[in-house]
Amino acid sequence: WKDDIKIDHDAAQGYVAGEIAPKRGAHSGRDWGAFDIQKEVVELCPTRCMKYEGGKLAINTKECTRCMHCINVMPRALHIGDVRGCSMLVGAKAPILDGAQMGSLLVPFVKVEEPYEEIEEAVVTIWDWWVEEHKNRERLGELIKRQGFQELLEVTEIGPVLQHVLEPGQTPYISWKEDEVPGGWDRDITEFREIHQR
Repeated sequence: WKDDIKIDHDAAQGYVAGEIAPKRGAHSGRDWGAFDIQKEVVELCPTRCMKYEGGKLAINTKECTRCMHCINVMPRALHIGDVRGCSMLVGAKAPILDGAQMGSLLVPFVKVEEPYEEIEEAVVTIWDWWVEEHKNRERLGELIKRQGFQELLEVTEIGPVLQHVLEPGQTPYISWKEDEVPGGWDRDITEFREIHQR
């Protein structure tokens, strides 16, 4: 989904009050103590896009990566939005020595509507790139590993987005090129310090 997560504040209060079991009662076999929405939902959000104040839950949709942790914990209080589509992951494989490797997220959201032009365009572009660049018996995931995910982003003309980041503070796929940096790699340090004074 692309729009805001739907929040049922009454159901959220039901979780906080202990009237509704979190995770659909998956951990109901033992006494785990009272449900703490701050510790079990808000603080476990990977992008810290949630806050719970004054009995109200708020989500900053711009920062949400759609990991669905909050929805899994409180499924009666939180629901996915109405603007729905699919995500496209590339490069998954299951080699014998390395073990199964999950694909990397390429397109966080694409509408799934006939005639499926957006999906077809991405697939055909990736296919053409693989046909031109792959080595003998090399799969897409191995090509991405060899040439880099940034190369795939450039070929498909998909701009980097928040969902491409592995974890906060990490951007494993994106690096700047000299022509993208004002002044290039060789610039006057005194001019730089004039602009960026401490």
